Amino acid sequence: MPSAVIFDFGGVITSSPFEAFARYEAARGLPANFIRTVNATNPDGNAWALLERSEIAGAEFDALFRTEALALGHDVPGRDVLPLLAGGVRPGMVAALKACKAQFKVGCITNNVASDDDIGWGSSVADILALFDHVIESSKAGVRKPDPRIYLMMCEALGVAPETCVYLDDLGINCKPAAALGMTAIKVTSEAQALADLAAATGLRF
Repeated sequence: MPSAVIFDFGGVITSSPFEAFARYEAARGLPANFIRTVNATNPDGNAWALLERSEIAGAEFDALFRTEALALGHDVPGRDVLPLLAGGVRPGMVAALKACKAQFKVGCITNNVASDDDIGWGSSVADILALFDHVIESSKAGVRKPDPRIYLMMCEALGVAPETCVYLDDLGINCKPAAALGMTAIKVTSEAQALADLAAATGLRF
């Protein structure tokens, strides 16, 4: 049995922003996965990484992301991208979080931005984040996934060993360091799949 379950937020507790990216791209005639391509180019030093570590503000992100997008052939202002991050809450995942909290320690590691106003999250997000025993936000910690340090920071905060943790994330690149540290990593592709895999890993029924 695990001692802790650690969740990503966007794409796990909420629906994936990739769905919103795809709608934006289709509406504007952009190549599929263009926004993800921009984000994956120079992933440790690009506009996205700098924003999630709070090394730049929203206005700087707007201009820098646009420059990076133009370098790849299309004009996409950063101010268009940030609101796409606000996915819808998945009720089943919130219920699973509450069930896990009753049995284990629960944490959240999220790559985010300093101002929720840039995204448009409402009070419901704050209510969900309050359920966790500990939350690490990249914009406050100054370190972001997939840096292994952020997973170890969570383990230290919860007082658990990595090999006793279950970790859920919608990005494989973020699951890999968790697995390398000994965590049971679950890559989330849908709510139903995540709930099934989490039930198998914890022995709980959702």
